[in-house]
Amino acid sequence: MSAPSPTAPAPRRSQRADPGQLAQAVAAAVRAHPAVADLDGGPFGAIASYLPGRRVLGVRIGEAPGPVEVSVVARLGTPLPQLAAELRDVITAVTGSRPVEVTVNDVITGVPTPPTLAS
Repeated sequence: MSAPSPTAPAPRRSQRADPGQLAQAVAAAVRAHPAVADLDGGPFGAIASYLPGRRVLGVRIGEAPGPVEVSVVARLGTPLPQLAAELRDVITAVTGSRPVEVTVNDVITGVPTPPTLAS
């Protein structure tokens, strides 16, 4: 008589989720942080998740166990090391134990105003 085979551990949230859904969940969580003005694709828009028919700019999620890369524009006020640490915690809550790389590409002051069209 053989012993029953051990059951495989349940996949982590980041391994179960569709990459598009995961990228969108990370983007929403990061944008919800009050010190983040927006996500940013970095130079040439290279930090992005390319999905069928769309892309999530500022979030790159590769194959597990690769890192989750996020690039943001910060609001002036929160020290950048503190912001990066807080964003890592927020992203880890969404993706699980994958490594997280946070890049702050720009810092803005005040409330951004939309560009105006010249008459």
